[in-house]
Amino acid sequence: MKAMIFAAGLGTRFKPWTEHHPKALALVNGKSLLQRNIEYLQQYGITDVVVNVHHFPDQIIEAVETNKGWGSNILISDERDAVLETGGGLLKARHLLEDDEPFVTINVDILTNLNLHHLLAYHRQHQPLISFAVSNRKTARNFLFDQHDQLCGWRNVTTGEEKGPVLHYSAEAKNRLTEKAYSCVVVFEQRYFSLVKQTGKFSLTEPYLDLAAEHRILGYDHSGDVLVDVGKPESVAVAEEYFL
Repeated sequence: MKAMIFAAGLGTRFKPWTEHHPKALALVNGKSLLQRNIEYLQQYGITDVVVNVHHFPDQIIEAVETNKGWGSNILISDERDAVLETGGGLLKARHLLEDDEPFVTINVDILTNLNLHHLLAYHRQHQPLISFAVSNRKTARNFLFDQHDQLCGWRNVTTGEEKGPVLHYSAEAKNRLTEKAYSCVVVFEQRYFSLVKQTGKFSLTEPYLDLAAEHRILGYDHSGDVLVDVGKPESVAVAEEYFL
């Protein structure tokens, strides 16, 4: 099985570090976010890993080469010409991920102890197009799920904006949907690539909501696990309490 780590972002919330370095190389207890996620995947037997790069790409490539991929086979998806966000970045890396098995993606600034074996077992059992980890964390933007954990839409809690198939539901049906926070750990079937309609720069949220109208996309609830979004410098201290 292969995996992709999204590491191309500008890291604007992580300044001043990202004025001179990619966020992927920010340290948590002496190990970079990139190294930690590569080692996280290794725990579950995944050693073929695609890493996309854009912001200070040469620093990431040098770190990978110097450390011999931290024991994994690392392939670089080069986005230095234009950052493509998660959806566009995944599509660009298609040729590096194609296989006869599903593949996993994770954001480089997410650190978690989610048991990936459990997520993969859930995906194999239910056989959706996509399974992604979710939890009951408090966030401003949530995905919406029905009683069968099937993705139905997206809601901005602050503004009330909604997107996706949920817009076609009655008010009563919408009230029965459950809000859950996206954990950025995802399992995709290979056929996703032939179904996605977006091109260029786009977030994965867009194809999730488009495809959910006709395909099963499931949320795997892992509430209770540790998950730290290392999106801001002050979140490093939080991460260091859990990841030694």
